[in-house]
Amino acid sequence: MDFRALATVVAVLVTGVVPVTAGASVNTQRAAPVATPCPKAKAPKVLRSPRPTPPPSVAEHRVVGGDALATPGLVVPPQAPTPPKVTATSWVVADLDTGEVLGGCGPHEYATPASVQKLLLAATMLPRLDPTEVVTVTREDLDIAPGSSAVGLLPEGRYRVKTLWLGLLLQSGNEAANALARLGGGPDGVAGGVRAMNEQARRLGALQTHAVTPSGLDAAGQFTSAYDLALIARACFADPTFRTYVRTERTRIPAQKALGAKGFEIQNNNQLIYRYPGALGGKTGFTDYARHTYVGAAERNGRRLVVTLLGAEPQPLRGWEQGAALLDWGFGLPRDVSVGRLVEPGEFDAAPSPTPQVDAVPPVNVTTSATVGDTPGAGMYVALAVGAVAITLAVVVARRGRSGQRR
Repeated sequence: MDFRALATVVAVLVTGVVPVTAGASVNTQRAAPVATPCPKAKAPKVLRSPRPTPPPSVAEHRVVGGDALATPGLVVPPQAPTPPKVTATSWVVADLDTGEVLGGCGPHEYATPASVQKLLLAATMLPRLDPTEVVTVTREDLDIAPGSSAVGLLPEGRYRVKTLWLGLLLQSGNEAANALARLGGGPDGVAGGVRAMNEQARRLGALQTHAVTPSGLDAAGQFTSAYDLALIARACFADPTFRTYVRTERTRIPAQKALGAKGFEIQNNNQLIYRYPGALGGKTGFTDYARHTYVGAAERNGRRLVVTLLGAEPQPLRGWEQGAALLDWGFGLPRDVSVGRLVEPGEFDAAPSPTPQVDAVPPVNVTTSATVGDTPGAGMYVALAVGAVAITLAVVVARRGRSGQRR
């Protein structure tokens, strides 16, 4: 290769003047897809505390279940009818049996869970605890936020574990949540129970879920997503004991004769089981931060669907009514359509690939047009070309020098 020509090529590359063939483009910046707005019902304005700041978004977590789910907007199958307008900030409708996601609004958007987090407690502790065992409730179990939901359990009262589960799932008892987390948490008590909940969330593939309290009462750093809730609900509804509990309309909390307390009746506060044909049950939730949250499931013509929604206001429709409307929409879709899937438990259990050892490699400062997670930009290709040509040039120069010495 002629030395002057080679030098010219290097100069062109270094100055960034890269010839472009007709129709080609050096712009490798990918335009962000425009999110389709979710159908929204107009809700009255309410006074509320500021929402907690969610953790930074992780690109890999947003595509769990499929690339189409990584949107803050609406995702539905092609030609699907428009979903009903709801006030929920995010929601998902999925098939409990096949795991297909039928549609959603911001499926992987962070939100606070409120009492639907009790489903993660159930998915974690139901296999660990004997429902017939009689246990003692402690004063620490009753350490809950004033005015928050409670069953009415008494300190030093003795109850079957089954009674605690019914109090948790029918009346959203926060003291029952504390007791169940403590009983299943091993030597570390409630802290061990919460740790087990987070381990279970990871096993289920709910990578955007982090529990801080077993009950779902607000706490810094506690988040979930509509997609994660669908994973958790699917695990719960796979348990026949759970299905029995959440379809129970009423039960009695037994008297505590040793404490001089009479028994009393509690009722299921999930209106879906009374008013929606084929209802399988679910869970309601509300806190000031989370607003109204809801998980509900139903069966129709041999098909079982679940709906999860977060951040809803109760007007013009209450949480369970918004869930019912979305279930109707889901049942109206063909069985063979979907926008993604619910990952299977244990799918992320495989050990991660070893991290490459880069300490021995000298750092290379290369400016490219690619951002983290993107494909290489034009700048990277230019840098690689410059490096290759520079090496070639050095070889040519060395050869010419040696040639001159021989002369």
